Amino acid sequence: MTIKVKFFATLRENLKIDQVDVAADEAGDVVDVWRLATGGADMPEHVLCSVNLEHMPPDTRVKEGDEIAFFPPVTGG
Repeated sequence: MTIKVKFFATLRENLKIDQVDVAADEAGDVVDVWRLATGGADMPEHVLCSVNLEHMPPDTRVKEGDEIAFFPPVTGG
């Protein structure tokens, strides 16, 4: 069973990953999903996370069938 993972904007460009599925039984929270999807990389600070289209903190528990998305921090001026 899987969790769908999506990366957006500069995260997608830098990681060269658009979308990937990870094994749900290996992930406890959003940080685990990041590590599984990126081959073990540490999640940078200030990355925005969503679980099933809702912004959530990185320690949010995940389950089979969830969709996790990662966004770079928003800046502006």
